[in-house]
Amino acid sequence: MSGNRSFPYRGSFACSVTVTQTPVVSFTPGSTVTLTCKTNPAVHSNSNGQFLNWYQQKPGEAPKLFIKIANQRVSPTPARFSGSGSSTDFSLTINGREDAAVYHCQMAVHYLNSN
Repeated sequence: MSGNRSFPYRGSFACSVTVTQTPVVSFTPGSTVTLTCKTNPAVHSNSNGQFLNWYQQKPGEAPKLFIKIANQRVSPTPARFSGSGSSTDFSLTINGREDAAVYHCQMAVHYLNSN
């Protein structure tokens, strides 16, 4: 098959992505904490199949997806967690509780395939 195709996408691709996160953050229980995540290249939009996700990893456990597409809480994520941002600058805000864990941000690329 030759020529340009948009969907369904078939084949492979390669890309270079850099994600930079806030290092260790100390805070007083009950205060508000904001973690940052910067991506290069920019996360254009979910309509382009690009997403910024946040994972929470507690000691001895696997990372769990708890915020997807930059700001959508995954059930049962409590409302005290909120995500925001676009392009290259994203943040995770935790309000009013002690939620000691490792937090990971992830840039994901998803291509739809109708087959």
